[in-house]
Amino acid sequence: MKTVTERFLTYVKHHTTSDEASDTFPSTKRQLAFAAFLAKECEAIGLQSVSVDGYVTALLPGNTANAPTIGFISHMDTSPDASGENVLSNIVENYDGKAIPLNGTVLSPKEFPSLKEYIGQTLITSDGTTLLGADDKAGIAEILTAAEYLLAHPEIPHGAIRIAFTPDEEIGKGVDFFDVDKFHADFAYTLDGGRIGELEYENFNAARAIIRIKGKNVHPGSAKNVMKNAALIGTEIASLLPERETPAKTEGYEGFFHLCSFEGDVTSATLNYIIRDFNADSFAHRKELLRLIVERKNAQYNNCIELDLHDEYYNMLSQIEPHMEIVSLAKQAMLDCGITPIIQPIRGGTDGAQLSFMGLPCPNLGTGGHAYHGPYEHITAEGMDAAVNVTLEIIR
Repeated sequence: MKTVTERFLTYVKHHTTSDEASDTFPSTKRQLAFAAFLAKECEAIGLQSVSVDGYVTALLPGNTANAPTIGFISHMDTSPDASGENVLSNIVENYDGKAIPLNGTVLSPKEFPSLKEYIGQTLITSDGTTLLGADDKAGIAEILTAAEYLLAHPEIPHGAIRIAFTPDEEIGKGVDFFDVDKFHADFAYTLDGGRIGELEYENFNAARAIIRIKGKNVHPGSAKNVMKNAALIGTEIASLLPERETPAKTEGYEGFFHLCSFEGDVTSATLNYIIRDFNADSFAHRKELLRLIVERKNAQYNNCIELDLHDEYYNMLSQIEPHMEIVSLAKQAMLDCGITPIIQPIRGGTDGAQLSFMGLPCPNLGTGGHAYHGPYEHITAEGMDAAVNVTLEIIR
């Protein structure tokens, strides 16, 4: 059997970044290549009904009657926020708790205090020029390692296990074409969280706003009452949003407006925002505030601004609450593994949020990773082992 770490170090070498600008499914061919690779691995360890149709799905048949069918799901793509190409993993055995020099940067416990929890463990990072890919190739490695263990130990009674690996989760399109009925699970878990012990069944309500501004460019020497500087109008819009309601200044259940990108000049400008809030009423208020700001600026600048505002996903809490026994099951499995459950809201989203609204209740579990979407991403071999054990204990 392969160890979970061996699997993980193989998977991160695959370039699987998704592309928000693409109109194909999946958004990149490189995800299809990785899907084909994973399908072969599923078949090699003995999983059945392996299928690739943008999604990788597989079945581990049950060996006992009257047990529920459980799904385990992770995503294949990595975030476009940082390069996922030519990932070079950096393995630090018996980590000493000190800062780790990386190419162009330093992974330091001053910025990431959780590193101190992993003294003596085997820490895995990238070389600092790319992200690592633990989000969510760690989840894939953990699911397949647990499946291989069950196949090697038929004496362990279990129901049918359904496995799915999805594309494009990082761009909010991971389950757009997922067939819940065909997957045929009673409930599922995404392995897409952070530290070991995380058990999440609340997430942000999410919307995206794209603001396009059409300016008017004339010679600055004769521009009075004629020029409309699109870039400057963009800064005015940004300045009217609450200064302290940004990701860098919020935590817990606090929502935010996040300016992801701002591109432009005098002639044209584009602002790309994401809007997040746990509370449905506050979420609606945030969207309305942005609409009012654009309306006010359009009145000032003769309707030169276009707002594309659309919802992406919603808080899964309302869909999980009628099925809290699956949360209790995961919590007990963690306790049985000697792990303290960390029940907290997800300051983000997972495929599980959308799947829950599609009729498949799907809380989220930690994989052991930290600092996702950038060069500081890291995970431990021991953490991945613990995630495998939690998965197996849920199944038991």
